[in-house]
Amino acid sequence: MNRSEVLKRSQAACDALSAEDDGLKREVLTHAGNRWSLGVVHTLGVAGKLRHAEISRRMHGVTQRMLTRTLRQLERDGLVVRHDHHEVPPRVEYELSEIGMGLLVQMIPLWTWVIENAEGFRNARQSYDLQVNALTEE
Repeated sequence: MNRSEVLKRSQAACDALSAEDDGLKREVLTHAGNRWSLGVVHTLGVAGKLRHAEISRRMHGVTQRMLTRTLRQLERDGLVVRHDHHEVPPRVEYELSEIGMGLLVQMIPLWTWVIENAEGFRNARQSYDLQVNALTEE
């Protein structure tokens, strides 16, 4: 796909969104840029149904509070389904919804692109940092 076609498709997608959809798009896309949201989506996609503690064990560094908040946001947007088994002691499990699985599938090309361009990103950062350091030393 050439540059002109990419721009045309991008503009068509933006034009198709109503003002309400545009706000929704921004809110939902925050998941795609959020470390914890993507971690939960990936974890549930790979492992299937999991309890809160099991998700936490698989996601190094996430706090209980952040995981709870992330799960609630993902559930609100329909990406995660919460299953409360109404048992004592309480047993709640989470799994990806169809929409959540769709997000996971759509993230694969982006992750692949990042991996394929990692060296270019590192080189650009190194070049930029050298230029900025040279300017600040003058």
